[in-house]
Amino acid sequence: MLTVLHVDTERGWRGGQRQVLWLAAGMQAAGHRAIIVARRGNELARRAVSVGVDVVPCTPRGELDVWSAWSLRREIVRLGADIVHAHTAHAAALAALARTRTRAKVVVARRVDFPLRRNIGTRLKYDRADAVIAISRDVADVVTAGGIDPHRLHIVPDGIDLSRRVAPASRETLRSLGIDEGAELVVQVAALVIHKDPLSFLRAMRLASRQRPMLRALMVGDGPLREHVQAEASRLGLDGIVRLTGFRHDADELLAAAAVATLSSVKEGLGSVLLDAMAFGIPVAATRAGGIPEVVIDGETGLLSPPGDPQAMADNVVRLLGDRALAATLTAQASERVKLFSVEKMVEGTLAVYASVLER
Repeated sequence: MLTVLHVDTERGWRGGQRQVLWLAAGMQAAGHRAIIVARRGNELARRAVSVGVDVVPCTPRGELDVWSAWSLRREIVRLGADIVHAHTAHAAALAALARTRTRAKVVVARRVDFPLRRNIGTRLKYDRADAVIAISRDVADVVTAGGIDPHRLHIVPDGIDLSRRVAPASRETLRSLGIDEGAELVVQVAALVIHKDPLSFLRAMRLASRQRPMLRALMVGDGPLREHVQAEASRLGLDGIVRLTGFRHDADELLAAAAVATLSSVKEGLGSVLLDAMAFGIPVAATRAGGIPEVVIDGETGLLSPPGDPQAMADNVVRLLGDRALAATLTAQASERVKLFSVEKMVEGTLAVYASVLER
């Protein structure tokens, strides 16, 4: 049995935090001791407790918070941790400091395909790690281009819980969001941040709605661009067509109610929300950004368009709405492909990385 501390000190709840929760719970189900280190009262901590995963509170003021690193080190020693798995860049710096003069090994996850900065901070985070896990080949290429030793690099894709049974959002819920019966619903679940390119999504919906008058869209998620996105939606005349829902606990149910699921990213580590759509039987129209083509095979399990090309995305959305036979074929093939991305496979791959680190 291994004792693993999963460190994620982010403040919000996004795809990365969901992966941490599923990974910790999956390891616990496999007979290991998994503890999540998270901010007290944060959504990750709350959900971890609800599924029976122990939580150690940690509230660093920054990634080089020496007091928080010392507190984490005490937990490493007290719990006899074998592995400290850092799931964000800030967590990686904290783990690098905290493991000093302990027997614990450090594994760092890299979930984004942003280029690494060549500075002392990056060296601290990654050079002191015993292994780095990239969630896609695309992320792995970015990491090695940033100077990380490829011998310490492993690729373990994110996974989703395929055992979930998610019912589509009710008619009442959709009506409360302005979606009337008979609407052709497009749903994008994504944070409102630059690399998700929400403005291209808006422009694609305006173009698609000209050909599909019954098209309605939900943007599920929040972020620093919310006011800007709302203003742009109004400027484009989309007030009755696109609705920004903000953060929703029922994001899965809204996605399962879609006629088409989209992701308009210009950068993307993998795009695990597309795995959700594929598992729910929802046809996908996304971009070719980052690791998305490793999930969605263009023309086989979904339709892909160039990043930053609203017209191409609109064309794919219109095609899926108008050709339901094509949509059915793509979703049938997607339901088979998504089996490659289960939580169980993610747990198995991650444990194999731990084993290689401990053996060395």
